[in-house]
Amino acid sequence: MPNHQAHTIDPHALPEMIIRYLNAHRAHDTDTAVTTFTSDATVTDDGKTYQGATAIGQWLNRSATEFTFTIELTDAQQTDPTHYVATHHLEGNFPGGSVDLRYQFTLRDDLIERLIIEP
Repeated sequence: MPNHQAHTIDPHALPEMIIRYLNAHRAHDTDTAVTTFTSDATVTDDGKTYQGATAIGQWLNRSATEFTFTIELTDAQQTDPTHYVATHHLEGNFPGGSVDLRYQFTLRDDLIERLIIEP
């Protein structure tokens, strides 16, 4: 497996499916957000993994209502044609009040196959 070096890209140059997911997530549009994932996709957030559309939809609904926060896309990187990282700065009423999170995307067939969210 080749070792690809991540390089910074313009956040607007992220693949359309990632931008659609990020916009839907920010707007709390769970129905649209779920359509950006493969049927067998996994999301790992806060140490927990959610697999499949139903579990991902439940995670999206819960994360949209648990806290109030603002989210700003601050950086984007591409490792290879199917791996991207979108860094977001969040501020809100969650523990700590602010955090920078790395959304690590793996794409398959122009859909999100895997998303890992971590600091």
